Order: sequence, then C-alpha cells, then structure tokens
Amino acid sequence: MVFLQKEFGSDEKTIRTALVTARNLHAHERVIRTLRSWDIRIDEAFFLGGASKEKILEAFGARIFFDDQEVHLSKNIPSARVPYKNK
Repeated sequence: MVFLQKEFGSDEKTIRTALVTARNLHAHERVIRTLRSWDIRIDEAFFLGGASKEKILEAFGARIFFDDQEVHLSKNIPSARVPYKNK
C-alpha cells in the first residue's frame, strides 16, 4: 500500500484509501496514529459504531474491501478476509 501511494503521490487520486470500521468514533486516534506511523495515507474515514459497512462501501465506490471478520465481507464488492491473530 505504501509503495503504491508513494508511486502516485499525494496529489493524485488514482488510489484512494478509506478506513471503514465498525468501531465508534472514540477509537479514531489510535487507528489513525497507527496508520500514520506505517506511512499509510487515509483519504476518508468512517467510524460506524456497529452499523453495516455495505452502503458506505458502495457510496465510496470501493473497488476492493478487506476485513478481519468474514461476517463483514461485502456481497457486492470484491472482498478478502485478512486473518488477524490477537497476540
């Protein structure tokens, strides 16, 4: 992701990255700080507080969606589960 974002630069919108999470807004600081520390640019952020992600993904025009839970994968947008193991 970082390579692709750097390849196209921050002014180009060839690659837009959105954070769509079921978490509430109060979780935003840790998530955004972590992504920034990884040098990942977030163009949009949606903290849904448990609401369905499907309509946001469609409105955003997502081309692909990744989640750590199979239950959240989209039926209409190409999706992939990213395994997460809590240490």
